[in-house]
Amino acid sequence: MKKLAGILLLIVGLSLAVGVGANFRYYQADRTITVNITSDDNELIDLDPVQPYAYLNNGKLTIEISPNNPNYPGYGDGMSHNTTYVFEEMFNVSNDLWENENQNFPICVQISVPQNSSVKVFAGNYNDDGTATIANPGTQIQFTVEHGQPVSVGFIFDNTCEELGTHSVNMDIQAWAGACE
Repeated sequence: MKKLAGILLLIVGLSLAVGVGANFRYYQADRTITVNITSDDNELIDLDPVQPYAYLNNGKLTIEISPNNPNYPGYGDGMSHNTTYVFEEMFNVSNDLWENENQNFPICVQISVPQNSSVKVFAGNYNDDGTATIANPGTQIQFTVEHGQPVSVGFIFDNTCEELGTHSVNMDIQAWAGACE
């Protein structure tokens, strides 16, 4: 009987010690994540080409100002040396994340091009004073896209002192839930 009482007392003591001072430290579980990778024109954050210089190339948004562009308008071979070009509305960014249009869930979009390139990106209309109506030209811009209100993205190509030939620049587009700060 004393042994049974001793074991019971030991169990109660251990339970109190574990219950009072225990910290949750570890949990392991296997779960499945399924993601459907789709083309830029069919995703929830839509990248929609507007100008003929922007098109979908195997589902990826491509900006190409050359005769190799499948939408090539048939004149010129590209941009001139020692010139600056401004293209408004190259493509639109849409926020179609939620089906219910009565809900307003904005997304923050960030677009970057390399800092050492001759390319700048902007959002909205380009103004004569070098500013833009939504996000001023730069190598990295952020803007908020509301549901059902696409935002136009444009580019400035400054070819001053650029060598003749083909130049390629990568563009990085990121988006997350919520308005930009």
